[in-house]
Amino acid sequence: MQEEVEVKTHTALHVLKGAVRKVLGAKWTASVYVKGNHGRLTVQYDRKPTQEELKRIEELANKKVLENVPVKVIEMDRGEAERVFGDEMYDLFPVPEDVKTLSIVIIEDWNINACNKMHTKTTGEIGYIKIEDARFRPSKKLLEISFNVTS
Repeated sequence: MQEEVEVKTHTALHVLKGAVRKVLGAKWTASVYVKGNHGRLTVQYDRKPTQEELKRIEELANKKVLENVPVKVIEMDRGEAERVFGDEMYDLFPVPEDVKTLSIVIIEDWNINACNKMHTKTTGEIGYIKIEDARFRPSKKLLEISFNVTS
């Protein structure tokens, strides 16, 4: 049961990242954390977002959940994936050079990410995404968004 919850929470990271990118324009993920139904997405950013921006991120993320769109996972040769997706699929933390085949998670027109974790088949399986807190670390230019997923 714990694994199933974490699969939903991990998939929620991808949905939340798409919303963060649309609202704030933040491209680079610095780190992610998942424990049960709690997650934290940390992105490179230059300020703390307003309450209105956080509300908009939450609204867009949950709209994507309600759309129940497919979460596609494809395996590709690393070189081919880089030709097709460029740096769009990467985060700030590098994929080790010896990894030659990548799992690419695609939520159409929303998020593309190299990711080796398990994911739900659709966004609708995630549940409701509730942003709990946003913490900006100015010295590192990092924005941490903590959230919970509920059924």
